[in-house]
Amino acid sequence: MNERDRQTYYGALDLLSKRLLVQAHEKGDTTETIAYLKFLQSQWPQQRLLILWDGASYHRSKELQAFLAEVNAGLDPDAWKIHCVRFAPNDPSQNPIEDAWLQAKTWLRRMSGLKPCFAALKALFEQFFRLEVFDFPKMHRYGSFS
Repeated sequence: MNERDRQTYYGALDLLSKRLLVQAHEKGDTTETIAYLKFLQSQWPQQRLLILWDGASYHRSKELQAFLAEVNAGLDPDAWKIHCVRFAPNDPSQNPIEDAWLQAKTWLRRMSGLKPCFAALKALFEQFFRLEVFDFPKMHRYGSFS
């Protein structure tokens, strides 16, 4: 069987625990984004989620808006189960996860000589997120949420 030579990952930084929850997906699109949001809900079933993210087209799609409307149906905005806020357009410097991706890619480049096959590189990439606690300065821009 041929191994794919690319992989899409979704990730969310928990600003309180400083952990990154990473999940592999087939591609970056609305369907996979909704699946990842459901995964995040399963991690904190009793918590409201505040998602800070970029303006990717699939973050703004009609299907995603319909999903959020369903999840938050009948609730006042301050009680929404999932509240999404977009960063300013074309400014990855606002997004703390960009630092996490960069750190992981840098680590992977250093380790790639040990395991050259793609499956092993994917495993190393995923292992990095299980071992690392992230604490970048820009994570503190957004305060703590109860």
